[in-house]
Amino acid sequence: MTDIIIVGGGAAGCFAAVNAARFGKSVLLFEKNERLGRKLRITGKGRCNVTNDSPSEEHLRNIPVNPRFMYSAFSMFGADETKAFFEELGVPLKTERGNRVFPVSDKADDIADALVREMKKLGVKVVNRRVSKLIIEDGSCAGVKAGGEEYRAGSVLIACGGRSYPNTGSTGDGYALAESAGHTITELKPSLVPLTSPDGYCSELMGLSLRNVTLTLYDGEKAIYSELGEMLFTHFGVSGPLVLSASSHIRDMQAGRYKLLIDLKPGLDPEQLDARIQRDFSENLNRDFVNGIRKLLPAKLIPVAVKLSGIAPEQKINGITREQRRKFGELIKAFPVRISGFRPIDEAIITSGGVSVREIDPKTMASKLMPGLYFAGEVIDVDAYTGGFNLQIAFSTAYAAALSM
Repeated sequence: MTDIIIVGGGAAGCFAAVNAARFGKSVLLFEKNERLGRKLRITGKGRCNVTNDSPSEEHLRNIPVNPRFMYSAFSMFGADETKAFFEELGVPLKTERGNRVFPVSDKADDIADALVREMKKLGVKVVNRRVSKLIIEDGSCAGVKAGGEEYRAGSVLIACGGRSYPNTGSTGDGYALAESAGHTITELKPSLVPLTSPDGYCSELMGLSLRNVTLTLYDGEKAIYSELGEMLFTHFGVSGPLVLSASSHIRDMQAGRYKLLIDLKPGLDPEQLDARIQRDFSENLNRDFVNGIRKLLPAKLIPVAVKLSGIAPEQKINGITREQRRKFGELIKAFPVRISGFRPIDEAIITSGGVSVREIDPKTMASKLMPGLYFAGEVIDVDAYTGGFNLQIAFSTAYAAALSM
């Protein structure tokens, strides 16, 4: 018999294990992978965006799904506490653009390894087995079954992630365990995921990375997200930080409903851009249009932009009308990409949906339906935009659960 069983050795599970052990409890952690923190080790392109160095109010603003549920957990354990926690474990941190916090080493392994070292130091026992079932007796959760054996505990924490990145072990096991205890699982969808497009020119532009552009997502005629940053064209559509963030604003994907407009020159207003185009034109009056805009756009983008402009590639620049020039300027300020769908959930950074927050106590992360059962991290129906906000959700819910257990 142990005090606490934790199912899942990712960010939330390891964080809860450390804190529960610090509170003097015996902890048994189950992780089906040989290595702990596999998904944590690849987050932020292997750099690990640990948190966002901003007040809790800013974190709440960056949670589109059930932000109010996080209010108590953030007030108990927020970004400042997360930074102090890892620096005390010997991982120096730095803050970059957008208040994103990373280890100074730029190595996600340093974050995961620090948690693993602290767990060992505190005597947390790790079992490399998949939990197949909860032990439910007299209406309470009394332990788990794994590898044909029973393991008993006073409390059980489900912290085994969502369904994104299944090769790291996030295969949705937590949802089945939660359902077996009577919990509702809301619809599971990919979030922070690349987007597909029916526009053939995306594949022509494959590999082209755009920096310092403004991406605006439209739902019909209404702009619902806009941000400056970087993005990437792919064989299926678009990806990159701006696109991943935009994807989490799409709630009901329907073909033809959503589109992206890319401002390729956000530093110039339409008048300034027109003056810039006129200057380039004046230097290339006798050249073909396709050859006269080389300083204006990336080489790979020029043939596509020319095609979309409606101006013949071989038209001489001195023959381009003011109206043609104006429309070309509009294209540069609003380069269109239609959206047809999400890439598969296993390519998503996080899963949107999960255990219904109506059935979890937001102060303690305890199940309202099953005494002895707790939840933390991505398995809960809360998700955020990019920028360190999702890992902070994992750490805050894990701390609240550990404190309560």
